[in-house]
Amino acid sequence: MSEQHLIDSSVWIFALRKKFDPKIRAYVENQIEEDRIVINPIIKLELLAGTRTEEEFNRLKLRLDSLLEIAIDETVWEESQKIAFSLRRRGIGLPLVDILIISCAKVSGSLLVHKDKHFEMAGKHIPLKLRSFL
Repeated sequence: MSEQHLIDSSVWIFALRKKFDPKIRAYVENQIEEDRIVINPIIKLELLAGTRTEEEFNRLKLRLDSLLEIAIDETVWEESQKIAFSLRRRGIGLPLVDILIISCAKVSGSLLVHKDKHFEMAGKHIPLKLRSFL
């Protein structure tokens, strides 16, 4: 299997909205065609919480449920704790949701695709594979 891409909600929203970013949408569509996208429960929650209608919720949920999901298991929780501690000791306090997403990417070996400065900050101190749309 080719490299997995864990796409953060900060990128998904620019691919899914009506006034989408063409560069981001093309990237996401290409990764879907290549069957490279993985998701985790927290990103799925963030995206579904942003839907406006039941129809939109159901349509998006169906699409997201078709993606390979990275489980948030004990290994991910342990990694999250280590990362949060390590970053905090460097004076970097990130939202815990972002720490969890970073941990999912790290544990699964996935490329973390984002449009969020928090991931760039973390990547300066933690070995991560990142693709930024900032």
